[in-house]
Amino acid sequence: MRTEQNHSQCSFNPQCPQQPAGGLKSASGSISQTLIKKIHAAENCLSLSFVSTIEKILNFNNFMKKQLLSLVMGAAFLTAVTACNSTTADSETEINADTIGMASDEMMSEAGVEVGGAMMIPSKNIVENAVGSTDHTTLVAAVQQAGLAETLSGPGPFTVFAPTNAAFAKVPKAALDNLMKLEMKADLGKILTYHVVPGALKAADLSDGQELTTVQGQKLKVSVKDGVVMIGGATVTIADVISSNGVTHVIDGVLMPQ
Repeated sequence: MRTEQNHSQCSFNPQCPQQPAGGLKSASGSISQTLIKKIHAAENCLSLSFVSTIEKILNFNNFMKKQLLSLVMGAAFLTAVTACNSTTADSETEINADTIGMASDEMMSEAGVEVGGAMMIPSKNIVENAVGSTDHTTLVAAVQQAGLAETLSGPGPFTVFAPTNAAFAKVPKAALDNLMKLEMKADLGKILTYHVVPGALKAADLSDGQELTTVQGQKLKVSVKDGVVMIGGATVTIADVISSNGVTHVIDGVLMPQ
């Protein structure tokens, strides 16, 4: 009992002899070093993990930047191509529209009258149009024989009453053949110029009882009844054939001056 009391008292008495503390210090030192190592290991691990995470984030950001840049460039390229195609299409549309418009204007301005299987158009002169008609081969031959082709191809304007082949067929063949001879050129010329009036006269310009002075010098009388126009006894079968230098009216008879 005394011994225990002494021990108990010594444990709180600084004057009592103390027990060596080497074992306790050794144990605590070992624990501290182990704890420090673990803390360092944890710090290293955390540092590496943090660094790895940061690198991954940076790498991901770089990847996203590249992807975003690619998308932006792709969108810009598509926009440029679309704009180019749109501009080209608009240009082509404008060009096609202009071309169609010009073609339509030309067709409208070239609208003519069909005579003898050919279209008589305003851009051609009277002789050029007449040459295309299969119904006027005799008239064209007579004009050429009389030397009037150049005159009737001139500026004019002229109004021509053009007999058809059928109209010339009514003339006795012997008389017609005689007129086509070279020595009858003057007489043939007089007959043909009797079919020509100075100026460009359309059907609307003709009235019943009107008299027209011909290039030959004599007059032609106009008759209009029930919408039928007659010139010197011949009927107008096709009216208002417009040429660049005048107007032609197809008639069914050959006009003979007095």
